Amino acid sequence: MSTRKAAVIDMGTNTFHLLLVELNGVDFKTIYKEKIPVKLGQGGISQNQLAPDAQKRAFHTLKHFKNLIDGEQIDQVFAFATSAVRNAENGQDFVSKVKEDIGIDIHVISGEEEAQLIYEGISLSGSLNGHVNLMMDIGGGSVEFIIGTSQEVLWKRSFEIGGQRLLDAYHYHDPILPEEVEKLEAYCEEKLQPLLDAIRRYQPTGLVGASGTFDTLTDIYFESMLQCKLTGQHVFELPREDFEKIFKMLISKNREERLKIPGMIAMRVDMIVVASCLIEFILRYVPVNEIICSHYSLKEGAVSRLLAENPVK
Repeated sequence: MSTRKAAVIDMGTNTFHLLLVELNGVDFKTIYKEKIPVKLGQGGISQNQLAPDAQKRAFHTLKHFKNLIDGEQIDQVFAFATSAVRNAENGQDFVSKVKEDIGIDIHVISGEEEAQLIYEGISLSGSLNGHVNLMMDIGGGSVEFIIGTSQEVLWKRSFEIGGQRLLDAYHYHDPILPEEVEKLEAYCEEKLQPLLDAIRRYQPTGLVGASGTFDTLTDIYFESMLQCKLTGQHVFELPREDFEKIFKMLISKNREERLKIPGMIAMRVDMIVVASCLIEFILRYVPVNEIICSHYSLKEGAVSRLLAENPVK
């Protein structure tokens, strides 16, 4: 069976991911992957702008990614930009400049497309079963929610309430104050009414979290259990009671103390508090005994499309 190489660039609001893969028709092998905390939304997301410093970091990272892609002689490149770029008034200028200066063609995906690709990534990980699950991916700019099974999507939606936005709006003190948590929860209740209606309608019995924050939460959990994640494992279980312990710890510590938590990484240390508040809020409506955590998300959804030879144009 012939193999071909492809590159996926996921330009998130907080983190840029590069995934270089070898495709063999039915499966893929990772050649190389890297994530860099570009923080594209920092300093401008709340004003619907890409700040000059953020753009500088993005260009630097994309040039680095392009060198790696060229080094592997890959010409099939799929680059996606999400919430920060799609909402920025200067987003299209940024996309044009990247094309002109670096030669990377960026596809700015809608929230709907993002949710669908996240579902396909989660599905590829083997996290789903025949039951109805609520899936969530907490980005820096937006949060995607999908309700569905391994066979189909029943409902999906993207909400512009990502970690960087919540951080800017509610996390003024460190540790976060109880009243800030209350305000954040009230905001979520107001903004997520369509999701809460969908939960009542479809009654999901499981909760699946994709990548990002959920990767770090499971890292903290595994460290606390003195266990290692197995290489090649894409699905992890985080018991509800252990999430609650981690959540209480995160909201009671300041940044310096959070950095010392075994399993914590510097690129998540700021956003993980508000992201965990959002998960805690969702658990009120989907009361599960464990959270299933999928290591696969948007970029693996793009790989899934490539495997099906039906890439996003």
